[in-house]
Amino acid sequence: MARQRLGQHFLADENWQELISREIGVSSNSQNFVAPGELKDFCWIEIGAGHGEMTQHLATTGRPVIAIELDPSLAQRLSYLAEHFPNLSIHHGDVLTADLQALASGKRIKIYGNLPYYITSPILHHFFEAVDSIDEIHIVIQEEVASRLAARPGTRDYGYLSVLTQYFSWPTITLKIPRTAFHPPPEVGSALVSMRLPGEKKVLAIPNDALFMSFVKRCFAQKRKTLVNNLKTICEPAAVRESLESLQLLPSARAEELGVRQLAALHQTLTKQN
Repeated sequence: MARQRLGQHFLADENWQELISREIGVSSNSQNFVAPGELKDFCWIEIGAGHGEMTQHLATTGRPVIAIELDPSLAQRLSYLAEHFPNLSIHHGDVLTADLQALASGKRIKIYGNLPYYITSPILHHFFEAVDSIDEIHIVIQEEVASRLAARPGTRDYGYLSVLTQYFSWPTITLKIPRTAFHPPPEVGSALVSMRLPGEKKVLAIPNDALFMSFVKRCFAQKRKTLVNNLKTICEPAAVRESLESLQLLPSARAEELGVRQLAALHQTLTKQN
């Protein structure tokens, strides 16, 4: 039985399980399938393993799989699955407090998760804390949130979450999944978002990721306001105008109009001035 307070919606449809398996490279029908005999030292970490709907698909690759499950009754049920797959280990706990790098034991990480929709943003922040160890992230989330992750500057959905995701990864919406694929069905449509790491971070010389993301959050504090207005609590308006001009941007520019690289350049310019 699904627990509403945990946001549980289990991917019950086997056809959709196979489609997702192909997209994330764990089906033998995947173009990017890595056969068990190939020497690539990585593991899968699954978030919210549920009844093991996707856990079995991950485990059949022969790669080490660490399944994280918060619900104690489901974690216990998954332990029986682990008896059939020696490469599968169950971690009963909260992903937000899990040390992903410690769980991986030095291996590179690929993540799959059917995330509770109400805590997608905190989970993404937690993933990106281990960015140096992660190669791929594949998550099933609310379609509206998926659109925000992949949104481009100047579009309605572009915002802080877009910049966060695109700074650390290259996100792509690979599948849109109907409500009927889940039990119980969620109230909204879902999507599979695949992220390849690293993102823009690889080419940007940002010395402190946390400070940059704090700056970005201020830039989007009130989305319809100009950058000059949103940044006046930390920078003199004249300094912001001067920095925008040096980047060939209008003084009336809003954060929603700037890509990740432009926001990074603005951050660096203003940091040098202070």
